[in-house]
Amino acid sequence: MSEEFPYPRFQIRRRILKLIDALLFRIFAQVEIIGKENLPAKGPIMVVANHFSFADPSLLIHLLPWHLEFLAGTNHPGAPNKIIGNMPKLWGVYKVHRGTSSRYAFKAASAIMEQGGILGIFPEGGVWATVLRPARPGVPLMAATSKATLLPIGIDGMDNMFPLKFSLFKRTKVTIRVGKPFGPYEVTGRGKERRQQLDDIGDEIMQKIAELLPPEKRGLWADDPKLVEEAKAVSEFPW
Repeated sequence: MSEEFPYPRFQIRRRILKLIDALLFRIFAQVEIIGKENLPAKGPIMVVANHFSFADPSLLIHLLPWHLEFLAGTNHPGAPNKIIGNMPKLWGVYKVHRGTSSRYAFKAASAIMEQGGILGIFPEGGVWATVLRPARPGVPLMAATSKATLLPIGIDGMDNMFPLKFSLFKRTKVTIRVGKPFGPYEVTGRGKERRQQLDDIGDEIMQKIAELLPPEKRGLWADDPKLVEEAKAVSEFPW
């Protein structure tokens, strides 16, 4: 399986893209990382983060010290132009067809974990709101079958970056909070019991991410009932 999904890949190309990332963030954003001490020394790790901006993967590439692989959708409706929309293709993501179960994605995730790799996943499955939404069903199943340790990350401010506006005195404030690793998970039940176990894993993953976000961004995991009700209106998967 590792021959089909080698890790790491495209190292020269990705070094160049990472340098471009660093330059753009230096110009357009004021980036702060909190909880850097929680970064594991090595994999295998499954990074799970909220997804409020199409450019969230670029922030993780910029700030995290590893060779990152990503599972990503085949279309990027939030990207402002074709050049930025093609960035996932340039990086070389493993494609997942939105709203479907992808055996290819599961095989890729398992192979990356077996090689001690780092895999980035945005459990919400897309960008269509700026509050936290439920994990897609495949995410907890992937976490359980890969036996991966998960690293939660909260990204705040990326949705304010576009359109890009250059100013040395007023760059967009972006904060990334790194939580403590958790897992791995194991599913032992069958039928409804198995489904409930997977639902609980998905809920715990999103709760860990929610704890790293400002209260007003926590969506269904907010403490304020009003915020929870508002989040329900945008929680349904649109694709």
